[in-house]
Parts: sequence; structure tokens; C-alpha cells
Amino acid sequence: MHDRIIIVTGAAGFIGSAVARHLNDLGYTRLLLVDDIEKTEKWKNLLGKRFEDFISKHTLFSWLENRASEVAAIIHLGACSDTLETDGDFLMENNFRYTQKLAQIALKHDIRFIYASSAATYGDGSQGFSDDIDLLEELRPLNLYGFSKHLFDLWAKQQGILDQIVGLKYFNVFGPNENHKGHMASMVYKMLPKVTNEGVVHLFKSTEPDRFGDGDQCRDFIYVKDVAKMTCGFLFNNIGGIFNIGRGEPTTWNQLASALFQATGKKQNIQYVEMPEALKKQYQNYTCADMNRYLKKHHNQAPLTSINDAVIDYVQGYLLKDKTW
Repeated sequence: MHDRIIIVTGAAGFIGSAVARHLNDLGYTRLLLVDDIEKTEKWKNLLGKRFEDFISKHTLFSWLENRASEVAAIIHLGACSDTLETDGDFLMENNFRYTQKLAQIALKHDIRFIYASSAATYGDGSQGFSDDIDLLEELRPLNLYGFSKHLFDLWAKQQGILDQIVGLKYFNVFGPNENHKGHMASMVYKMLPKVTNEGVVHLFKSTEPDRFGDGDQCRDFIYVKDVAKMTCGFLFNNIGGIFNIGRGEPTTWNQLASALFQATGKKQNIQYVEMPEALKKQYQNYTCADMNRYLKKHHNQAPLTSINDAVIDYVQGYLLKDKTW
């Protein structure tokens, strides 16, 4: 692996840049980073990274025509991940067909192929959060982004190649290098200014008070440093299939907010507000990754960072210092 190239697409993005950093920390510098920075601040995520070259996603296929034999692995994280994107043709081309073509090249040249699916494929969660591929056809994504990711999962299953590649369904990832994500950034990132400037966090009142108290709605939050470690772990085995990437345990919004107050040294002050009517129809009160399949394949998985420790590390080590990882 050290002598050959590892390609990371979406490498200037949130998880992609974290994966590049983790690979550097492991001693891997023969990296081909692939992304389109355009008019964003994503370039800052590349500061301090060691890599062989950086190219556009539009030139990757022509690059592979001549140098595929030099590549050991492709970690394909590049995609439009905006859940509010409404251009279906763009998502089909960018998320589905691009991934199809890249997977076919990887298989042709015996290149390890790891790609980002999405927890958005689970839709409203009524079908559960199991990554059992026998249940794929039952999933009903709620948006075009989730559908574009789901479509590739289905295609890979239909082609009979899921045992040769790895799809990863990331849950609620937060941490350094997400500054460019705008409305798609994590709530830790979004809540911090309110905490530092006004000393308050606003959380939605519960829409199911018989099941969840105000602020006790749950998400499976996971730190991006753990996500990078778990993603890169698939470089060093021949496991195939689709796997959830989460903590496998729910965290309430109250717990997340409490960790944020602790990280800033502010007195806890949580206020509950009514949820907008339009949001009530699509709001998930509970998400939690079923991690059984992943853990069966990774018996020696190191403990993940606790939510409290992750929030403190993120806020004190990166956000308040305006640093990337």
C-alpha cells in the first residue's frame, strides 16, 4: 500500500480531508486528492496535508486511463451531499453514474474500492437502520440525495459486486473541517456562536411527548476523527458489503447541548422552541446505526471518542482557534 497510490475523492471536503489527514498520520503520502474547490473555502482543509497531486473530478478518468496500475485503492467520498438539492439530473450524473464508472474501473484493475453511501437512504427510519443488504429494496429515501445514493447501492447489489467493494453509510458526523458546509454543517458548529455570544441553545420541543421529552430526541452522533479511522480500516482487509458508520448508540440533543456548554465553560441554558410546521412532517425523532455487522467484522475496534470528549476537542482545539485538522 505504501508503494502505490491511494485516491481520495471529495478530498477537500469534510470527511475526505479528515481521511487524508488520518492517512498522513499512518505514514501514507502517495495520495492523489480529487475535488473541485470552486469559490469555497475548502482549500483550507488541505493545509498541512501531504499528497502527491491534486486534480479535478473532471480529469480523474483521463488520469486513470494512463496510471490505474499504480493505484492501490480509491476512497470515493466526492458527491453532492446537499439534502435540499432539487436538480435530479445533476444528482444522478454526479452521485450515481460517476460512482458507477469509478467502481467499474476499480474492479477492472483490481483496485480496492470504498465509497460513501449514506444514512439518508434509510428515509424516515420506519424500516429501521439495518445495513443488511437483503433489506436494501425496502428502503425509502425521503430526498433526491438519498435516492441517488440508494440507487448505486441497488445497482451494485444487482451487479453482484457488493462482496468486492465497500459502501459506508455515515450517520451524524461532526468535527473539524466542516466550516464550508453552510446549512449542511453539524449542529455543534451552528450552535456555538449562540452559546458564545448569547449563552443560550435553542432546541425544538418534542412532537412526540409520549416518547421523547423536549430535547430528548436522539441522533447517532459520531466524531469525524473516528469516522476517518473506521473508513481507512477497510484499506487493510478484503471485507466487502455495505456498513453503517456510527457510534451505535443514541445521543439526545440535550446531551449534545450540555457538552457544548461544558466545552465553552458557559452555564447551561437550554430553551425549547416550537418546531416549524413544515419541518414536523419530515423530522426524525430518533436515529441510531445498527452496528452489529460492522462489529462482527472488526472485533478489535478501538473505543470511539465519547460525545463529551469529542465536542470538547472540536470546540477547544479547532472552532475557537479557527483551525483545521
